[in-house]
Amino acid sequence: MSDAGPGRFSPLDRSERAKLRTEAPTIGYWSDVWRRFRGNGAGMAGSCILLLFVVMAAIGPLLVPYDYETVDLASTYLPPGSEHWFGTDVLGRDIWCRIWIGARVSLFIGVVSALSQMVIGILIGSISGLAGGKVDMIIMRAVDILIAVPFLIWVSLFMLVLKPGIQSIIFAFSFTEWKGMARLVRGEVLRLKETEFVVATRGMGASSWRLIRRHLFPNVLPVAIVSVTFQVTSAIFGEAFLSYIGLGIQPPLTSWGILISSGIGEMRTYPYMLFIPAIFISLTMLSLQLIGDGLRDATDPKLRQ
Repeated sequence: MSDAGPGRFSPLDRSERAKLRTEAPTIGYWSDVWRRFRGNGAGMAGSCILLLFVVMAAIGPLLVPYDYETVDLASTYLPPGSEHWFGTDVLGRDIWCRIWIGARVSLFIGVVSALSQMVIGILIGSISGLAGGKVDMIIMRAVDILIAVPFLIWVSLFMLVLKPGIQSIIFAFSFTEWKGMARLVRGEVLRLKETEFVVATRGMGASSWRLIRRHLFPNVLPVAIVSVTFQVTSAIFGEAFLSYIGLGIQPPLTSWGILISSGIGEMRTYPYMLFIPAIFISLTMLSLQLIGDGLRDATDPKLRQ
């Protein structure tokens, strides 16, 4: 007769429960981040919109029998219709095709610039936070000096040395806009270097480079990834501003900034030339903001369940 009661378990029951606990799948950090991000409706909506724009930037110009730089003076200022879906501009160029060619340029500049800023900011911020003392003070005072110089001055200097174009804009953003990332990473490193696993690793004689690569970088990466989404937004807006004042992309290549710049001059008579590119750049920025907010919530350890 078994002595197992309502609140008691036989040895077989206990062994089976222990086996189930052992075989229960463990959720990794990035798997948990993806699970939580999928539950964020706004973040997923932003991801879908951004993915749609990326796909259309690749195939959009192929859907019409026009070229983005072909001039047709017999078809100027045509409103949106069945022949030209988004209408034509002052030179008769198809705006649909130019929108998606501009998306390629703007998104490429935004992503490459943001990733470059992340790499530079992580390296400088990690070195500053890990070294501390005089090294940290010198680096941070240099960052303060760089922040004090307006971005437009840095861009103008780059344009004097380099020809205006995609490469110049990427260089200008990459080597001047990493300062916020460096400060963010420095704060995380100052917090992490007082933790037990970092102190133990340094006590075992690990070099600073190994400490950054194996221990600090994986821990600051989630924070950096969230910041990158906002940096992409800043780079896209910055490219649009530079193109508007004539320091950005040069014709015949186009971008969203150039389309907005040309649309402003025709806003009263042909408002579609301004509103169409403005809607696309606004939706892209909104999508990136929603993705950034979703990633921030998904990577926050306080919200992890």
